[in-house]
Amino acid sequence: MYCTVEDLIAEWNREAGLTQKILDSLTDEALLQQVYPEGRTLGRIAWHFVSNIPDYLTEFGVSIAKVPNQSEVPSAKEIAEVFKVVSSQVTHSLQGQWTDDTLKHIQKAFGRMESSATIFMGLIKHIVHHRGQVTVLMRQAGLPIPAVYGPSKEGWAQLGVTPPL
Repeated sequence: MYCTVEDLIAEWNREAGLTQKILDSLTDEALLQQVYPEGRTLGRIAWHFVSNIPDYLTEFGVSIAKVPNQSEVPSAKEIAEVFKVVSSQVTHSLQGQWTDDTLKHIQKAFGRMESSATIFMGLIKHIVHHRGQVTVLMRQAGLPIPAVYGPSKEGWAQLGVTPPL
C-alpha cells in the first residue's frame, strides 16, 4: 500500500511507462482486432482505459482535464499521445492536490468504503487488466509485444534464450 504520495507517484510512473510501451506499439490496423465478433476491439479497449483516467480520478477528488470525444476511437498514434499527456497530468495533479494524509481519506467507491490510496491502486489495476487484454489482441493481430513484467516471446529471442514453457 502507498504510505506517501511520492510512493504512489513512483508506482504510477512505473506502470505508466510499461503501458506507454504497449500503446506505442499499436498500429491502426491492429485497433480493429477483436476476440469475437460482438466483442470490443483492441482500439475500443485501449481508448476506454486511456480516456477514462480523468473521469475516474475526478470522481475521487483529483482534478484533471477530461479527454474529449471519448466515444470515438482515434488513431493508434493519438491513443498513445493522449495517454502520454494524461499520464503526465496525473503526476502533476497528485503532486499539487494530494498530501500523504489524503491517502488515508475514506470515501465511498464502487459500493464500498475505501481509502484514497486503495482507490488509486484500483485505477492502476484497471489499467493493468485492460493492458493484458490489449497484449492478447496485439498477439492475435500479429504485433510484437514489448516486455512488461518480463521478456515477451520476442524478448526471449533477443536474449538468445528459448522461452519457458
